[in-house]
Amino acid sequence: MRRRTLLAASATGALLSGCAPERRRATGGRITLRFQSLAWQRESVVANKQLVGEWNAAHPDIRVEYVQGSWDGVHDQLLTSFEGGEAPDIIHDATDDLADFAYGGYLADLTDLLPRRLKAEIPPRTWQTATFDGGVHGVPFLQEPRVLIANRTLLERARVRIPTPERPWSWAEFEDAAEELTRDGTYGVAWPLKEPVSATLNLSLSTGGKVFHRGADGKVTVRFDPADQRVPRVIHDQLGGDRTAARTTLGMGGSDTLPGFFGGKYAMVPLGFSYRQQITQQAPKGFAWTVLPSPAGPGGDQRQGVSPQTLSIAADSPYQREAARFIDFLLRPPHMVRLARGDWMLPTGRTALRDPALRTRRHGWATGTALAGQLRPAPAQTVRGYPEWKDKVATPSLQEYYSGAIGMGELRERLVDDGNLVLARYQR
Repeated sequence: MRRRTLLAASATGALLSGCAPERRRATGGRITLRFQSLAWQRESVVANKQLVGEWNAAHPDIRVEYVQGSWDGVHDQLLTSFEGGEAPDIIHDATDDLADFAYGGYLADLTDLLPRRLKAEIPPRTWQTATFDGGVHGVPFLQEPRVLIANRTLLERARVRIPTPERPWSWAEFEDAAEELTRDGTYGVAWPLKEPVSATLNLSLSTGGKVFHRGADGKVTVRFDPADQRVPRVIHDQLGGDRTAARTTLGMGGSDTLPGFFGGKYAMVPLGFSYRQQITQQAPKGFAWTVLPSPAGPGGDQRQGVSPQTLSIAADSPYQREAARFIDFLLRPPHMVRLARGDWMLPTGRTALRDPALRTRRHGWATGTALAGQLRPAPAQTVRGYPEWKDKVATPSLQEYYSGAIGMGELRERLVDDGNLVLARYQR
């Protein structure tokens, strides 16, 4: 399996191999740090490159080289570079991709490298997302709640109560609203479920779902209890019995639903917060849309799981302290705001979250920042073997369940029985 992974990643790994030896040597007293960024939106790439330029202007003896990476295949690309001794010094990734790298010894423990200022800026619950085996292996700096992007005209026409972060819909109210909005060729909701696992698990925190349970021996097992089943049942019923959700979106990604949303085919689409950027760019002139909080569980529980974007340092980098200084610079509150605005996401830092630019009602920023306190580590955050469980067990099983091919009993059996066989191999 590892050989197949390395072969598949060889093309992207070549990106790093050409200049790896140079970064190992200081030239004329000057250090060169390689920073691989996964920024892809134009505004985000510009913000990252500007900050790198500002650092280089102020630190002539510690130069940062910007390397453009891609989210597509990043896990395999990084694995190749780690095993070849060619990893960038500073690595942009996400917390749900770090576990195997952290446990494999590829990422530096940042506990004693980061300044007190940065540690204090980010809440302890957010640091948990990048903590593995007692060590901090990444700095979580951007996070993305899931929200409902809704057609404001259709909401007003149906006269449904508009939810707010202070008074969100319950899951039952969400079902009722979707039913009210389903009329005249319009579905109440579109669920883009090409990648169903993270959406299902992260939203299920609001109903008390956990799925992964760590025992006293430190080993993780899969359960799929009634609390875990509540959100999948809602989605399944909307797609099947209620017919308030469009079945045609099951194989779609979030972006694929936008043309239908703009055309009035769907009244609401559950999406990540950053999709607002695409909507502002692509929506027809005069199209009225709004950002609503995701439904809440019992007692108004609005918790949801997130896997923040991270900055890590390669364990074999000879310049770990210098890399940590650059990360501290990149994540100063004003800089974190620039990165958040560039990616249309939320910063993790307390000071950055208070910035007025992120509190405006325009484009739903205020709704997102109001949800920041409810964000928690995604259920699978520290689970070794999660990528395989997700790809080989959970994704096909959830897709079949949502399509109506299997029932809840079969779904539970696959997730639990087949899932525990997968995880057991990683915990021997």
